[in-house]
Amino acid sequence: MKHLLGIDDLGAEGIGEVLRLADSFLEVTRRDIPKVPALRGKTVVSMFYEDSTRTRLSFETAAKRLSADTMTFSAGSSSLRKGESLLDTVRTVEAMGIDAIVVRHKSSGVPQRIAGWIDASIVNAGDGWHEHPTQALLDAFTLRRHRGDSFAGMKVAIVGDVKHSRVARSNVKALSALGAEVTLVGPPTLMPPNLEGWPVKISYDLDVVLPTTDVLYVLRIQRERQQEALFPSLREYAARYGVTSERLARLPADALIMHPGPTNRGVEIDALVADDPRSVINEQVANGVAVRMAVLYMLLGSGEGRAA
Repeated sequence: MKHLLGIDDLGAEGIGEVLRLADSFLEVTRRDIPKVPALRGKTVVSMFYEDSTRTRLSFETAAKRLSADTMTFSAGSSSLRKGESLLDTVRTVEAMGIDAIVVRHKSSGVPQRIAGWIDASIVNAGDGWHEHPTQALLDAFTLRRHRGDSFAGMKVAIVGDVKHSRVARSNVKALSALGAEVTLVGPPTLMPPNLEGWPVKISYDLDVVLPTTDVLYVLRIQRERQQEALFPSLREYAARYGVTSERLARLPADALIMHPGPTNRGVEIDALVADDPRSVINEQVANGVAVRMAVLYMLLGSGEGRAA
């Protein structure tokens, strides 16, 4: 595999391989010196055209723990401000002798376009409303550590702003490929305009779905991507779809709460719910490093020193 642009690049077998590799790398991250020489001599560039904390730091940490050299590209202080094109920028970066670029961009399809321009491996760290494959992989890895290898029959409810969520798209593909049953929950205005081909159920009533849900995956309201008023107010949205302590009580006792971050506490999720023992939000962040180590190793690794 040369690139990771979307979950379809992997399929169920490839997802399973990432998760198995991530098990090994999770053990590495827990060592006193959490570093292996698997990617010594390789160079990984972080090229983020959107603000990011978790994803950017996670990828950079993953690369460093594999002993790769890292470079960070900042769009705000680059030649883009002088009119340089995206094509010229990535070719300039490639000329410095790099092996992989981790790309996040506000426009869908940019990582795919870059993959056609240069020889380096490209990892999609989120593009527009399209996909965010490594988020879905770390979510699947987190669930696997709690529920075991089999996802068959697992009922996952993804609630919130599905329309603007690349995380939702990648998770639908990944979790469905692994055998989970996915239900999208939210107001009609926050659902994608066309769900043809999506292997999901739809519900507009969160309270009806909760009692039979094994995993409640809460999405952030992405107001920065909304071009129109899609619900009356944040207060009304929170009243109908916010995950409150009262709604938490309607879930099965062993249900898990997930969120890709950052959380808007008091809107889509209450503070007490985010900090509840059934919440694995912080665990998702921790697992992200091991999963991204696995992805970088699959793209660039030679097989030497993976868990040495």
